[in-house]
Amino acid sequence: MSKNIRQTLTLPVTPHEVYEALMKSALHSQFTRSTARISAKVGGKISAYDGYIEGKNLELLSDKKIVQRWRASDWDEEDSSVATFTLQKIKSGTKIIFTQTDVPDEHVQEIRQGWKDYYWKPLQKWFSEKTR
Repeated sequence: MSKNIRQTLTLPVTPHEVYEALMKSALHSQFTRSTARISAKVGGKISAYDGYIEGKNLELLSDKKIVQRWRASDWDEEDSSVATFTLQKIKSGTKIIFTQTDVPDEHVQEIRQGWKDYYWKPLQKWFSEKTR
């Protein structure tokens, strides 16, 4: 069995800045403070958090949408999910609408909290430090 995760977040920066932070290996590594290797091409491989996350890009619309096949290294080999980041320009910056489908039941709570602790909070902090 699997479940879906949906989260939203607003950042006071442009969609381009958010897209770059998520898709450029060096920037991704900066805000997560861990090694990331992210291809900028559809079909290209991704790896983040020192190899804990692996997958590939399924769809990329510059500054608007990122869709990735995603799995954690502690999941069963046959398990994977699809993570979608939709970036919407709003008056105060960018609204991120995040969904992750097909998360294995036994990992849902950990992954749901993990996005908050290891992505959204560090991303907010990183952008706030960059704009000072």
